[in-house]
Amino acid sequence: MGTTDRYKDQVLGVYRMVVGLLFACHGAATLFDVLGGPHGGAVPEVGQWPGWWAAAIQLVGGVLVMLGLGTRTAAVICSGSMAYAYFIEHQSEALFPIQNGGEAAAMFSWAFLLIAFIGPGAWALGSLFARTPQGTARGEEIRVTAV
Repeated sequence: MGTTDRYKDQVLGVYRMVVGLLFACHGAATLFDVLGGPHGGAVPEVGQWPGWWAAAIQLVGGVLVMLGLGTRTAAVICSGSMAYAYFIEHQSEALFPIQNGGEAAAMFSWAFLLIAFIGPGAWALGSLFARTPQGTARGEEIRVTAV
């Protein structure tokens, strides 16, 4: 087993945490006017479509992915929201992301899709609550005794 294979779960866990944190920062900036404020406009009114909802998905989804709670589901929702942002907000301006300002949307969409398919990696809090088919928590030892 090579060095890269040996640390695959740990690297994936760090990747998940970084992507989730960066995404959550976008949501926090838009919703709360922090970290440099909302990119691309003013703070949206609560419930305003699509700005407020996109920022809420960014904040909540980013935190869930970062922590590794409901990772695959949250990552699919985050990926879809960024695909929507790209095709609705950016694609009409030009064909390529470098031309239409949609690099972040495209990268986040693909990054979350990767996380959704590969899984959370190491240090995901969701693994603390996961159950195996035998009904035991992961990491819990199963002992079989002869009768």
